Amino acid sequence: MDVGQFVELVLVRLETAILVYFLLVNGWYLLLLVSAGYEMREYVLLARGRARWRLMGSRAAPSISMLAPAYNEAATISESVRGLLALYYPNLEVVVVNDGSRDETVQVLMDTFDLAPIHPIYQKRIRSKDIVGLYRSRLHPNLVVVDKVNGGKADALNAGLNLATGDLVCAIDADTLIEADSLQRMVGPFLHRNDVVAAGGTIRIANGSIVENGRVTQARAPRALIPGCQVVEYLRAFLFGRLGWNRLGGNLIISGAFGLFDRQAMMTAGGYEHDTVGEDMEIALRLRRAGYETKGPHQIAFVPDPVAWTEAPESRRVLGRQRDRWHRGLADVLWRHRGVMFNPRYGTMGMVVYPYFVIVELMAPIVEFIGLLGLVLGLAMGAINLPFAILFFLVAYGLGAVMTLMTLVMEEMSFQRYDTFTDRALLVLWALLENVGYRQLTVFWRLQGIWKYLRGSKSWGAMERKGFAAAVKK
Repeated sequence: MDVGQFVELVLVRLETAILVYFLLVNGWYLLLLVSAGYEMREYVLLARGRARWRLMGSRAAPSISMLAPAYNEAATISESVRGLLALYYPNLEVVVVNDGSRDETVQVLMDTFDLAPIHPIYQKRIRSKDIVGLYRSRLHPNLVVVDKVNGGKADALNAGLNLATGDLVCAIDADTLIEADSLQRMVGPFLHRNDVVAAGGTIRIANGSIVENGRVTQARAPRALIPGCQVVEYLRAFLFGRLGWNRLGGNLIISGAFGLFDRQAMMTAGGYEHDTVGEDMEIALRLRRAGYETKGPHQIAFVPDPVAWTEAPESRRVLGRQRDRWHRGLADVLWRHRGVMFNPRYGTMGMVVYPYFVIVELMAPIVEFIGLLGLVLGLAMGAINLPFAILFFLVAYGLGAVMTLMTLVMEEMSFQRYDTFTDRALLVLWALLENVGYRQLTVFWRLQGIWKYLRGSKSWGAMERKGFAAAVKK
């Protein structure tokens, strides 16, 4: 066998192995989709019928502290805080932590909410950077603003934890708009189960939607490609990804933009980890791991209809920074907790959930890149025929598009947030176009994230935002 024949044989075997990998991955996606379907049906039939409004006057309702770290959020901070203050929930405290912003974030808060300085007396149980100012609103006594030395998002959240007084803490991004009754829905798992340590809700993209007074009053599908692809990507990730895991071993991730945690468990765990860009996943995995080790609550529940709206990146440059950072965070967290892998001590989390995140979520961009490179070389050398290449493409991307379209059907049958034909048609269009160009870009950015992680990079990257004001109905 000469060198050319050997290379051809390697390419054929490689593409066959990668095809099998994608078949297995999409088979697992199908299982997640079926699981999510059952979970959604049960939630719609049962959970929605619960009398959430009784919480409004109930002494049994756990108090909640909203923690909103803010760094250079002057464009969106006033709308976001107005939205938090308008949430329908008793015993609600809002703690906004300005993490050494270089823009006018603090001044905007002072002007909008009439802040007055108060004496910074509190118990510092969790390490964080120094606080340089503490304020309370004269207009809304339940609003507290913390001004501190810059230390990163995790450090800002830890400062907020030190000052929070609620039984539960809800960690959000300062550029997030939460629907008014979301906390009533999100608190459900803590009221109806005794094994829950945290709960997460759905993140939706606000780009293109109408925003008034800190609320998304009409959901609209974005007209531009990049935010449009992110809309269907988020729907797929939350409505069949995280919802499906409720029945298959629980989630490892709560989005940093909207998560509800048991405050005492957070304090016992030592708060958020500073030395990672994946602090939201790290604290979720650490809380679950501690629960298994102490025989305490260890489940993370996903609740599909508490919704937080966020502004998605609209440029390739900013989106690339975000996806790079997300994958670096994933790699870092999985390595930190590598002792969970196939460890029966951690139940289904160790035997099923954690291995999935390593084999599928972490490794997928590497496998996909190798597969695409091998496919191009194989076609060029004549080692792979065109029918095989078409089959590879259909398996790798066609099934993914089908899964996304099924997610859109699930959305339409349950929540129906997008109520015009134009918006629905656009979502279908973005679901089809996502797999050509956009997906390959995300593969590149995630590979970049792995490379940077191996080189020790912990940079965050600037996230420029236009602000919700641009979406306000005139």
